[in-house]
Amino acid sequence: MNVNERRADGERWYELVLMAGLVIAATIVSVVLRPHIAATKLAMVYLLGVVAISTRCSRPISVLGSFLSVGAFDFFCVPPYLTLRVSDYGELITFAGMLAVALVISTQTARIRLQATDALDREARTSALYRLSHRLAAEPRLFDAATTAAEVAEELFHVPVTIFLPEDGKITFRRRTSDSLLIPTSEEAVAQWALDNRQKTGFGTASMKDATAMYLPLSGIKGAVGVMAVLYGTQGRTPTAEQQSFLDAFADHAGLAMERTLSQHAASETRVKMRTEELRSSLLSTVSHDLRTPLASITGAASTLRSQDEKLSPETRRELLDSISEEAERLGRLVRNLLDMTRLQSGVELRLELCPIEEIVGAALQRIDSQLTNRKLAIHLPESLPPVSVDDVLLGQVITNLVENAVKYTPSDTEIEIFAAAENDTLTLEVRDRGPGFKEGDEFRIFEKFYRGKSEGVRGAGLGLAICRAIVEAHHGTIQAFSRSGGGAIFRICLPLGPTE
Repeated sequence: MNVNERRADGERWYELVLMAGLVIAATIVSVVLRPHIAATKLAMVYLLGVVAISTRCSRPISVLGSFLSVGAFDFFCVPPYLTLRVSDYGELITFAGMLAVALVISTQTARIRLQATDALDREARTSALYRLSHRLAAEPRLFDAATTAAEVAEELFHVPVTIFLPEDGKITFRRRTSDSLLIPTSEEAVAQWALDNRQKTGFGTASMKDATAMYLPLSGIKGAVGVMAVLYGTQGRTPTAEQQSFLDAFADHAGLAMERTLSQHAASETRVKMRTEELRSSLLSTVSHDLRTPLASITGAASTLRSQDEKLSPETRRELLDSISEEAERLGRLVRNLLDMTRLQSGVELRLELCPIEEIVGAALQRIDSQLTNRKLAIHLPESLPPVSVDDVLLGQVITNLVENAVKYTPSDTEIEIFAAAENDTLTLEVRDRGPGFKEGDEFRIFEKFYRGKSEGVRGAGLGLAICRAIVEAHHGTIQAFSRSGGGAIFRICLPLGPTE
């Protein structure tokens, strides 16, 4: 006898004892009231007992209680007492009516109680399936979703559950949700059969009954995504028909949710691949154009010098050499930006040191001294500024890129300002200009890779500001862009004055 049968026998004996106790209690009350109340009115006491029995016991026990109540009423409450004989045959009509009412009460009350129990069971199942969907929706990976489904199943069915995921359509017990394997590996074929045929099999089913576990396919719309093994066999339990039905519903729900997780993961990978291809195409397009232009200029100038050197005037020769030098510098900046962006995306280790901000600004401006010729430059760096813990080379690169950006996008007769201030453990550094400013929405997009402003005649790969943001964020700081009142742009960098690691 298994656990379920023992539990059913225990409940049956409990209902029998309860029914007998209520019939005895109704009899005692009726015997006490017998000298004072007519026998037909005492039948109401037994009917109350039948109602009490029906609300607590199953239908067969309730029907049995109805017959026993009528018999006890005849035996103890209808003269002659303590015998089933009656002195007035009219009492038989009373017995028949009492029995009919008792049977109706017992059967209807039992039916209502069963319907209420079924409604509670359906509500519990719906709630359990909702919890399953809610928890699986938060899992981005198939294996995590399978592990969660197995955990929920164990909570609901109080039995060990393991979910196996296929590899190239084949079930292997190596890819499972539980650390320990309570099933012999010889049952891989049973699990494979459930996956291939999308039918449950194993313990407690019509096929392969000798298996240790019951195997249920977790099927979605497109096919089975796994197999759930419910280890009733190791517990000495057999699932009831109600549990079987709930298991089937749970497996279907879990299969659909896991298939959705798998589809979302595949869609996410597709989006990443598409984004990668877009970036690769953008990079190739941008780099090919920006590399080709300076190379063509250098090649053309060099060819002219080589083929017509003696015919060229000193002034023309100097212009060609200047063109070669400028384009070579531009080419070097482009390659440097590409290498810097690759290094930053791969993760860069900051070499933090306490450095005066004025030294960093001075070194950055010295690197682009040739570009600042004939440009108005105003520097506002208070002497009271504390040193900041930064990688001075990388922060200098940020300042260089921002000033170069201002030079490219502003008229040559306008002023470029560099301003710094310290307040509340934060260093604020701003690069201001009086150029065209930003179009609406550009304040946020300009820090994206390969995005370039719409100004005419401005060349570049659109990496300088993206590099600035990557460097500043590596220092746990922020960088923002604003349109300046009266025209122009402001780039604001905020860096913590304390240690960043």
